[in-house]
Amino acid sequence: MYGWGDESLNNNYGKNVLITGASSGIGRACAKELAKQGYKVIGVSRHCVESEKHLSGGGSIRMLKMDVTNEQSVEEVLGKIEEIDIAILAAGVGYAGAIGETPLAYARKQMEVNYFGVLNVCSRLIPKMHEKKKGLILIIGSVAGRVSIPMQSQYSASKYALEAYVDALRLEEEPFGIKAAIIEPGDTKTGFTDSRKTYIDETSPYYDAVKHAVGKMESDERCGVKPEVVAKAVIKMIEKDNPPAKVAVGLSYKFAIFLVKFLPDRIREKLIRNIYMK
Repeated sequence: MYGWGDESLNNNYGKNVLITGASSGIGRACAKELAKQGYKVIGVSRHCVESEKHLSGGGSIRMLKMDVTNEQSVEEVLGKIEEIDIAILAAGVGYAGAIGETPLAYARKQMEVNYFGVLNVCSRLIPKMHEKKKGLILIIGSVAGRVSIPMQSQYSASKYALEAYVDALRLEEEPFGIKAAIIEPGDTKTGFTDSRKTYIDETSPYYDAVKHAVGKMESDERCGVKPEVVAKAVIKMIEKDNPPAKVAVGLSYKFAIFLVKFLPDRIREKLIRNIYMK
């Protein structure tokens, strides 16, 4: 069994952290930053070498193989962990393509990882937190969960679903001492860009539009903030006694979401169209 004591750092939850999607991108950055600060991190991923690293400041990272879409895998791995005070759910994939052409299999896979993967973990995690009557669940969403991106409708839909899920999670679990929030990064420079799967047919009437929209997104991501910036935003949330429900990462994205919240739909659509559509 894997577990550590009840000592806490600069938070009200504890020092034992579970991170999904911890082998790359935002998840890996969170694992490294938290371990540097003395947290005991268990990182899980489908593709990782199982290992354990102890840092001089008292923190550590233990990597375990786990598939968030596989209920048996989740149950087996979480069953070995004695204590989870904080969970950072960062596992995710990206699929792109026109709504009228993208195969349903892509859409199902998108939701299976980004949405149902969170549900699989939380369904086994929440009872553990009930025992301690406290805990923190942070879900890595996206600005695309507030503003739909053309030719990435399935990705936006999966992140929109997480927004609603977190709203309900906060209401249901507050009486049990469990806090929850969603972190909304914008363009971030990670391997996620190259791993995105795009459905595109050269004979399609959408061909040029898909190439333009996805190309714009990829260019913005490669020029985006480093994942460590998102990790620092996560740490700030951990240090809050009552974290807000939603936090966009970066001043420009906070401002963009503020604008979108109050702009008429037709103006919002025009702005997005000008950015991503020819």
